Amino acid sequence: MKAGIVGLPNVGKSTLFNALTRSRKAEAANYPFCTIDPNVGVVTVPDDRLAILQAIAKTKVVIPAVIEFVDIAGLVAGASKGEGLGNQFLANIREVDAILQVVRCFEDSDVIHTMGGVDPVRDIEVVTTELVLSDLEAVAKRIDKTQKKAKSGDKEAIAELALLEKLSPHLNEGKTANTIELTPEEKIVMKPFQLLTAKPVLFACNVAEGDLATAEANPFVQKVAEYVRTHHDAAYVPISAKIESELIDLTPEEAKEFLQDLGVSDSGVSNLIRASYSLLGLQTYFTAGEKEVRAWTIEKGWKAPQAAGVIHTDFEANFIKAEVVSYQDLSTLGSVSAARDAGKYRLEGKDYVFRDGDVAVFRFGK
Repeated sequence: MKAGIVGLPNVGKSTLFNALTRSRKAEAANYPFCTIDPNVGVVTVPDDRLAILQAIAKTKVVIPAVIEFVDIAGLVAGASKGEGLGNQFLANIREVDAILQVVRCFEDSDVIHTMGGVDPVRDIEVVTTELVLSDLEAVAKRIDKTQKKAKSGDKEAIAELALLEKLSPHLNEGKTANTIELTPEEKIVMKPFQLLTAKPVLFACNVAEGDLATAEANPFVQKVAEYVRTHHDAAYVPISAKIESELIDLTPEEAKEFLQDLGVSDSGVSNLIRASYSLLGLQTYFTAGEKEVRAWTIEKGWKAPQAAGVIHTDFEANFIKAEVVSYQDLSTLGSVSAARDAGKYRLEGKDYVFRDGDVAVFRFGK
């Protein structure tokens, strides 16, 4: 599962990518298209629960969950018609599962803005318009292709055509595919369309380092908050990519002191990673023993055998039972034995839907 970092040129995408990945893999420069080929980085998901589980399990080995981020080249108006790196941009975005759109919410005369001035809502609309136009073209082509099959009485084609004809006017109004009301059946039909605007989206409001402590009062952030709430039904996270880029080479102690001097405890990147993880429909369960404490990533709604399968395919194929205790109960009671005595440790079967924070041991046959 990948989240693609997108936005206009010079809004801080590559700086944010470097901050997220604690690297300098992506070139960050004051001119458009300094990112051409997408950079890919695997990022640790911050989770305070791991330290508590480590103390309970008395182990030295802790393996956190991770999420993959892709730094995609900057988009410009006309991308859907091939302007700038448009065709490449759209192809790269098609490969990710969710979109993290970085919007510039800071003034800086030393960092050029390709559209002449800072206006995050306009920037969002430019990116959205190009994605919508690309989807409109894809829908029109699919309608032409599907009509003949539908006329022949093909039931699948009839259902597909009905959905396409529902999507077309919605997109024509400049609305994204992820804001249209669909039945569960229609959502299944739409998935193979691979529409860009059907992907879940999160907005990262990139503020100046001096504004992070009061980011919610930043007029640019306030405009983004109102706009994405009413037009995208999406969330936003204020961050300072510049602050995080300055933390890359610092020790944890130095970084903490640096942030305290700015009046904050975090640059916003930890919240951004967690929000992106959730946006992808992911959650975490744990295994905890003397050998290691480990966070395992699963999709929300997965049942016990599927959850077991991320450890090893044999666990899913030969699943018998799952021994489960919630993180909340285990951390409160302090040990597995205390959780057993309190009746909080239980056996679950194949139909059990795993919850975020479950701590599990699997029983499986041969």
